[in-house]
Amino acid sequence: MRHAVQGPLIIFNMSEMVSIREAMLSDYMIISRFQEKMAMETENLHLNPETVQAGVKAVFADPSRGSYYIAETRGAIAGCLLTTFEWSDWRNGWILWIQSVYVSPEHRKQGVFKMLYLHIKQMVEDVADFKGIRLYVDKTNEGANSVYRRCGMDAEHYRLFEWIKTSQGR
Repeated sequence: MRHAVQGPLIIFNMSEMVSIREAMLSDYMIISRFQEKMAMETENLHLNPETVQAGVKAVFADPSRGSYYIAETRGAIAGCLLTTFEWSDWRNGWILWIQSVYVSPEHRKQGVFKMLYLHIKQMVEDVADFKGIRLYVDKTNEGANSVYRRCGMDAEHYRLFEWIKTSQGR
């Protein structure tokens, strides 16, 4: 299920140009490293690199699993995110879930996530089958919570419950 906005989105923010593009298989190593760093930063969780690499490659092998998007600035990959799909019978359409968000420390507080989010939001607005965007965030991650609120998202409606097998690192 590919519904990407055609061509890279290029946005000029206050300090530099940020371009957003759909990731390619050749990006899998940087995406994998970003995911390992995010798990360590947000949950003090060490992920198995081989498992993460296989998981990232699985998305590229089967587009129904999702799509990665990359933010680039000055020739460097500054951040990424993954979108996955949830069918909503209430809305008769797809909700895009934003997952696996990571912005490298040197690019934080420069609007990189906002540019990624605006790209996804525009895609949802442009594709009739897309009805909304959701994401989850650790309630103790105040930095991320603040960024998401500034982008116009709210945490007022749902509470997420989960069960994860203990063999998966928790």
